[in-house]
Amino acid sequence: MGGQPTVADFAAAAGTSRASFYRHFQSRDALFEALEVAPEPGARDRILSAAVEMVGADGLGRLSMDELADRAGVSRATLYRLVPGKAALLTELIASYSPLEPISRLLTARHEAPPAELMPEVARTAYRAVFSGGESRVGLMRALFFEVSGLAPETEEAASEAITKVVGLLVVYVTAQMAAGTLRVMHPLLALQAFIGPILFHILTRPLAERVLGLDVDGETAVTLLAEAWLRAMAVTEEGHD
Repeated sequence: MGGQPTVADFAAAAGTSRASFYRHFQSRDALFEALEVAPEPGARDRILSAAVEMVGADGLGRLSMDELADRAGVSRATLYRLVPGKAALLTELIASYSPLEPISRLLTARHEAPPAELMPEVARTAYRAVFSGGESRVGLMRALFFEVSGLAPETEEAASEAITKVVGLLVVYVTAQMAAGTLRVMHPLLALQAFIGPILFHILTRPLAERVLGLDVDGETAVTLLAEAWLRAMAVTEEGHD
C-alpha cells in the first residue's frame, strides 16, 4: 500500500493480537515514541538466549513475543525494536546459534580442501554449533528443519534463505569434486542427503540416545565417523568406476 504500518500490521508481525498490543501501547504513536528509547545494554543477547530456550521447549510456532520479553527481562518496546516479529527473531537465532552460518564460513574459506579434510570438518562444525559450551540447541534445529513449513510465510522464508545458502555452497563443492574425480558421480542433492541425513539424525537424537540407550561415544568423534562412512561410500575405485 505504501503507507505507514497499522496496529494490525505490528500485531501480525509480532505474532500477537491487537488486543494484546493495546494492553501495552495506547496507540501506534505510543509505540513509535517508545521505540525512540535506546535498548538496554545486553538486551539482544538476553532476548536471543531466552528465545533459544523457549524454542527448544515449545517450538517456534508456540512462542509468545510477550512472554519472550518477560523471560528476557526487557520491555515490549525494546523487544519489538530489536526483533519486530518471529521472522526477524528466527533470522537472529540462525545467525547466532544455528550451524548454518559457521558451516557457510567454513565452506567459503576452505572450498579448495579435499573432501577427506573438509567434509568431516563440516560435520564437526555442525555438532559444535548445536552443543556449544555444553548447551543443547537441538530444539532450534528441530524448529529450523521440521517446523518452518507450518509457520507464517515470512518466517518460512527466513529459514529457507539460510538453508538454501548452505545447500548451495555444498552443491557447488560436491559437484566440483565429482568433476575432478575425487567423489563418485551421482545427483549432488542425493549425495548431500546421504551426508546430512545421518549426521542430522545423530545430532537430533543424541540427548535421547545418551539418556536411554547409554551412548558413550564422544559427539565430535561420532559425527566424524559418520562423515568418514559417507566418504567411503562416495569413493571412486582405482579403475575410475563408481
